[in-house]
Amino acid sequence: MPVKKAVRKIASVRFLGAFLTMGGTFFAPMAAHALTTEEILNYRGADRDKVLLEGARKEGEVVFYAAMIVNQALRPIAEGFNKKYPGVKMTFWRGDAPEIIAKLSAEVRARNVVGDLIEGTGIAEIAIEADLVQPYQTPLSNEYPPEYRDPRNLWTATRMSYFSIAYSTKNVAPADVPKSYEDLLDPKWKGKLAWRIGTTSGTPLFITNLRLAWGEEKAMAYFQKLKEQKIINFASGSARTLVDRVMAGEYPIALNIFAHHPLISAEKGAPVNSRLMDPVPSSPSTMAVSKGLKHPHATMLLVDFILSREGQSIMAKAEYFPSHPDVPPLRTLEPVVPKKAGVPENFVSPENLNKYAEGSDKIYEDLFR
Repeated sequence: MPVKKAVRKIASVRFLGAFLTMGGTFFAPMAAHALTTEEILNYRGADRDKVLLEGARKEGEVVFYAAMIVNQALRPIAEGFNKKYPGVKMTFWRGDAPEIIAKLSAEVRARNVVGDLIEGTGIAEIAIEADLVQPYQTPLSNEYPPEYRDPRNLWTATRMSYFSIAYSTKNVAPADVPKSYEDLLDPKWKGKLAWRIGTTSGTPLFITNLRLAWGEEKAMAYFQKLKEQKIINFASGSARTLVDRVMAGEYPIALNIFAHHPLISAEKGAPVNSRLMDPVPSSPSTMAVSKGLKHPHATMLLVDFILSREGQSIMAKAEYFPSHPDVPPLRTLEPVVPKKAGVPENFVSPENLNKYAEGSDKIYEDLFR
């Protein structure tokens, strides 16, 4: 009997071991279940880097829609990312913010999203209002000022923009260069000022900046006077194109252009320069994750790369203003950084730009169209 009992006990132990082995194999996927897209985008576990990298290698690619200049920024970012993460290919498509929104909107409606991540000036709030993006979290956002990240985790600032006037050094004498918004009201500038329409960083930002800084009553009184200047509405081309027109002498002065563009051209000998005015409107270019994206792991790797000091240094070399507080811009661009120049800055958040958009558009339509 003892022998039979021993045999039965050994058999039971072997059966139990086999069952547990089978059970362990069977139940393992339940213990370490596949993460949902939402969980991947907001994963905060200690093994986050490992989870993202392994998942990204399986996905194999990530697609970036951005408003950055291709040769200066997008290609270097792709090269840096692809080198850091071999086996995960970053590709990109370049367009202005309205073009990116239109493209992504069509993809979301068709349920065939190609662009995983979008970036551009004034892009976040438009995308949020159109329900095209979703929340994401990265520990790198803690390195940024609170105003550079959305409290709902829907966007993060990638680069900053400061806005000024551009003037032709051939057509505007040094003593005549406007130094304030009030100086723009001088009758000698009637019919000689131009600004961009049809883009959030053009007329809407110019008008919203003064409404926020001065209050509605003072701002409206100013706009009523400014309308008498018969400002030229420039609708064809980008901010860079308008600066080119100033360089060519077509327009003596352009309003609310990216302040660094004239500096870059002036350094190459072009007859153009910038002038900051109090208050200097500043606005972030923002990055958001597309709703319905196909490569969530790789997307979060790219988010981390762009927000890292390495990615932000690429921005600086591309003649942008990095949003990371510890990554300085090129020294040649420091003259148009408000803090460096000693000119007050008015940070216009994506929320305020969107909140005031309808009212600012109405002011434009009523007074300047």
